[in-house]
Amino acid sequence: MSARDDPRRVHFQSPAYLVDRLDAIAELFDTDRTDLLVEAIREYIEDTADSKTFQELVATKYYDDQLEFETVKQLVGAETAQRLRLLKADLEAEPLDLAAPDDVDVYNGDATTVETADDDR
Repeated sequence: MSARDDPRRVHFQSPAYLVDRLDAIAELFDTDRTDLLVEAIREYIEDTADSKTFQELVATKYYDDQLEFETVKQLVGAETAQRLRLLKADLEAEPLDLAAPDDVDVYNGDATTVETADDDR
Protein backbone atom coordinates (compact mmCIF):
# COMPACT_ATOMS: atom_id res chain seq x y z
CA MET A 1 0.00 0.00 0.00
CA SER A 2 1.51 3.33 -1.02
CA ALA A 3 1.39 6.51 1.04
CA ARG A 4 -1.40 7.75 -1.23
CA ASP A 5 -3.46 4.67 -0.34
CA ASP A 6 -3.05 5.00 3.42
CA PRO A 7 -6.46 5.40 5.00
CA ARG A 8 -7.35 8.79 6.39
CA ARG A 9 -10.11 9.28 8.92
CA VAL A 10 -12.79 11.68 7.75
CA HIS A 11 -15.63 12.92 9.89
CA PHE A 12 -18.80 14.41 8.45
CA GLN A 13 -22.45 14.66 9.27
CA SER A 14 -25.21 13.20 7.16
CA PRO A 15 -28.99 13.06 7.46
CA ALA A 16 -29.96 9.99 9.49
CA TYR A 17 -32.13 8.55 6.71
CA LEU A 18 -29.12 8.38 4.37
CA VAL A 19 -27.02 6.58 6.97
CA ASP A 20 -29.89 4.15 7.58
CA ARG A 21 -30.19 3.41 3.86
CA LEU A 22 -26.43 3.06 3.54
CA ASP A 23 -26.34 0.61 6.43
CA ALA A 24 -29.19 -1.42 4.91
CA ILE A 25 -27.34 -1.61 1.57
CA ALA A 26 -24.10 -2.56 3.33
CA GLU A 27 -25.91 -5.36 5.14
CA LEU A 28 -27.50 -6.55 1.90
CA PHE A 29 -24.08 -6.78 0.21
CA ASP A 30 -22.39 -8.13 3.35
CA THR A 31 -19.92 -5.26 3.50
CA ASP A 32 -19.51 -2.20 5.67
CA ARG A 33 -20.52 1.42 5.42
CA THR A 34 -16.98 2.66 4.83
CA ASP A 35 -16.41 0.42 1.81
CA LEU A 36 -19.65 1.65 0.23
CA LEU A 37 -18.80 5.30 0.91
CA VAL A 38 -15.29 4.96 -0.51
CA GLU A 39 -16.63 3.29 -3.67
CA ALA A 40 -19.35 5.94 -4.08
CA ILE A 41 -16.81 8.74 -3.70
CA ARG A 42 -14.43 7.06 -6.17
CA GLU A 43 -17.19 6.70 -8.77
CA TYR A 44 -18.36 10.28 -8.26
CA ILE A 45 -14.84 11.63 -8.69
CA GLU A 46 -14.24 9.58 -11.84
CA ASP A 47 -17.57 10.65 -13.37
CA THR A 48 -16.93 14.29 -12.48
CA ALA A 49 -13.36 14.27 -13.80
CA ASP A 50 -14.59 12.84 -17.13
CA SER A 51 -17.22 15.57 -17.48
CA LYS A 52 -16.57 18.10 -20.25
CA THR A 53 -17.99 20.90 -18.10
CA PHE A 54 -15.64 20.01 -15.23
CA GLN A 55 -12.60 19.85 -17.51
CA GLU A 56 -13.50 23.22 -19.04
CA LEU A 57 -13.81 24.73 -15.56
CA VAL A 58 -10.43 23.33 -14.53
CA ALA A 59 -8.83 24.64 -17.74
CA THR A 60 -10.34 28.10 -17.31
CA LYS A 61 -9.19 28.38 -13.71
CA TYR A 62 -5.72 27.09 -14.62
CA TYR A 63 -5.37 29.54 -17.52
CA ASP A 64 -6.47 32.35 -15.17
CA ASP A 65 -3.80 31.29 -12.62
CA GLN A 66 -6.43 30.25 -10.06
CA LEU A 67 -5.16 26.65 -9.93
CA GLU A 68 -1.64 25.32 -9.62
CA PHE A 69 -0.42 22.62 -12.03
CA GLU A 70 -0.22 19.96 -9.30
CA THR A 71 -3.88 20.58 -8.39
CA VAL A 72 -4.85 20.34 -12.06
CA LYS A 73 -2.99 17.01 -12.25
CA GLN A 74 -5.00 15.69 -9.28
CA LEU A 75 -8.28 16.88 -10.79
CA VAL A 76 -7.98 15.72 -14.41
CA GLY A 77 -5.01 13.35 -14.51
CA ALA A 78 -1.41 13.74 -15.61
CA GLU A 79 -1.99 13.47 -19.37
CA THR A 80 -4.75 16.08 -19.56
CA ALA A 81 -2.86 18.34 -17.14
CA GLN A 82 0.23 18.20 -19.34
CA ARG A 83 -1.86 19.06 -22.40
CA LEU A 84 -3.31 22.05 -20.54
CA ARG A 85 0.20 23.14 -19.49
CA LEU A 86 1.38 23.08 -23.10
CA LEU A 87 -1.69 24.97 -24.30
CA LYS A 88 -1.24 27.58 -21.56
CA ALA A 89 2.40 28.10 -22.50
CA ASP A 90 1.36 28.46 -26.13
CA LEU A 91 -1.32 31.01 -25.22
CA GLU A 92 1.16 33.02 -23.15
CA ALA A 93 3.86 33.00 -25.84
CA GLU A 94 4.36 35.92 -28.17
CA PRO A 95 2.86 35.27 -31.58
CA LEU A 96 5.28 34.65 -34.40
CA ASP A 97 5.77 37.66 -36.64
CA LEU A 98 5.39 35.98 -40.00
CA ALA A 99 4.70 37.86 -43.19
CA ALA A 100 1.97 36.57 -45.44
CA PRO A 101 3.34 34.71 -48.45
CA ASP A 102 3.42 36.77 -51.64
CA ASP A 103 3.30 33.85 -54.03
CA VAL A 104 0.18 32.08 -52.71
CA ASP A 105 -3.42 33.25 -52.96
CA VAL A 106 -4.80 31.62 -49.80
CA TYR A 107 -8.28 33.02 -50.44
CA ASN A 108 -8.50 31.93 -54.08
CA GLY A 109 -9.53 35.46 -55.02
CA ASP A 110 -12.51 35.44 -52.60
CA ALA A 111 -11.06 37.82 -50.03
CA THR A 112 -13.47 40.34 -48.54
CA THR A 113 -12.32 43.73 -47.30
CA VAL A 114 -13.96 45.12 -44.19
CA GLU A 115 -13.90 48.78 -43.31
CA THR A 116 -13.21 49.41 -39.63
CA ALA A 117 -14.01 52.45 -37.58
CA ASP A 118 -11.05 54.50 -36.37
CA ASP A 119 -11.69 53.47 -32.74
CA ASP A 120 -11.42 49.75 -33.66
CA ARG A 121 -7.74 50.00 -34.52
